[in-house]
Amino acid sequence: MTTARIDEAAEALIIAGTGQRPATAELSGPRARVDARITGGGKTWKAVFPLQASRWGGPALPLPSGEYALRIADADLDDLRIAPTMLAGVRVAVDGGAVHVAAPIDPVYETVEGQSTLEGRYVAQAGGTENAVFFESFYGRSVGCNPQAIDRELAARAPGLRRYWSVVDLSVAVPEGAIAVVEGSPEWWHARGAARLLVVNDWLRRRFVRKPAQKVLQTWHGTPLKRLALHRPGFDPRRMAAVVKESRRWDVLLAQNTYSERILRKAYAFFGRPIWVEGYPRDDALTTGDPTAIREALGIVEQERVLLYAPTWRDDRTEMVDFIDPELLARQADAVVLVRGHSRTLQQGRDRAGARVIDVTGYPETAQLLLAADALITDYSSVMFDFSVTGKPMYFLVPDMDHYRGQLRGFYFDLAERAPGPLVRTQDELASALAEPGHEAAYASRYAAWRAQFNRRDDGRAAERVVDRILDLGFVSP
Repeated sequence: MTTARIDEAAEALIIAGTGQRPATAELSGPRARVDARITGGGKTWKAVFPLQASRWGGPALPLPSGEYALRIADADLDDLRIAPTMLAGVRVAVDGGAVHVAAPIDPVYETVEGQSTLEGRYVAQAGGTENAVFFESFYGRSVGCNPQAIDRELAARAPGLRRYWSVVDLSVAVPEGAIAVVEGSPEWWHARGAARLLVVNDWLRRRFVRKPAQKVLQTWHGTPLKRLALHRPGFDPRRMAAVVKESRRWDVLLAQNTYSERILRKAYAFFGRPIWVEGYPRDDALTTGDPTAIREALGIVEQERVLLYAPTWRDDRTEMVDFIDPELLARQADAVVLVRGHSRTLQQGRDRAGARVIDVTGYPETAQLLLAADALITDYSSVMFDFSVTGKPMYFLVPDMDHYRGQLRGFYFDLAERAPGPLVRTQDELASALAEPGHEAAYASRYAAWRAQFNRRDDGRAAERVVDRILDLGFVSP
């Protein structure tokens, strides 16, 4: 017989059974895995699964939301049942060998009626009354990008400012001194309405009602190669209406360079309002940071060559593209391969594994990975415009370029003519390019022209300049 219960005091899932003590027991999800502490033996045994995990040397945090497989060697799990149970950091339900982990929101608020009630309360809220900032990065899936760099600068210069961070669940760590608010919770709706300033790097979701004295700073999340918004292929009136509706919510738009300024203004019909061309705050660390501690946190030994594979997402698939075998590439290039999926593939995919392969899709700050890497392998991702701040080599693995350029998105310029590194179509071609000692000299002039156009303002002080503007304009008070 096997039974299950939740230990609320220990925030653990406990499975008990009779018979021989199992050798292994694990709880495995897309982006996290925990092993049980197994005790007992003889007639009875007990497996205690912590519902928290630590990654990258950080604090122990609640497990990410999602479906987990419960595996206990030689144990019958078919009849296990636990109704949804709320703990401090998660809500857990067990059905046989399947464990569902969700954000700690009272189920009453997840119904249509519950969300309607909270939305109505938000609409009626006076709002804009707190000297506070509401931050959101990639729909709450991470705490990073430009919003985090701005948060860091504001925390140093306006210590009395309240800082809310929108997160999908409490597995997402927020900066020291900040307040995590889980999307859809009463606290989330209140903070979104109360804060005087919203700093986001993607579209605002759910219903949005601008409050008196409330401002929205849209930092965006990359210099575009691929066509955006109104410039995407195909005529879709609903998409066009949604784009215009969304951009009217923004008071200020941040651009990395003048090239982006021109494109973003037209792609989002952002006319009559300011665009701040100040470089990207998220890239400040690329000129001021030290990769040593980052490599240590990732478990990379000194003098190891590090390759970062970071492709963009595809409109016609939900998971990360699999154009390389990372374990084979690690052998071909004699390197550690970091695999970084796009934020849109974070919840759908599973971590890659293999010798000298580290899946860093869930790593909070992309800039730290760029700093730690010796070279970047990408395709059409805007990460190319960030990595060029470092001056380190780039390689472009583009086996589907004709399809992507012709059918999926289209480009603003010809990548083949201007890329500051070789374009390759296969993994063997990539391995050959990585072994080519003359790579940097061959692309030096292209690289210099690239940096002159796209990275002129990425000097390590972009966050400082953005916060100067925020404070000078009185969006919030110090």
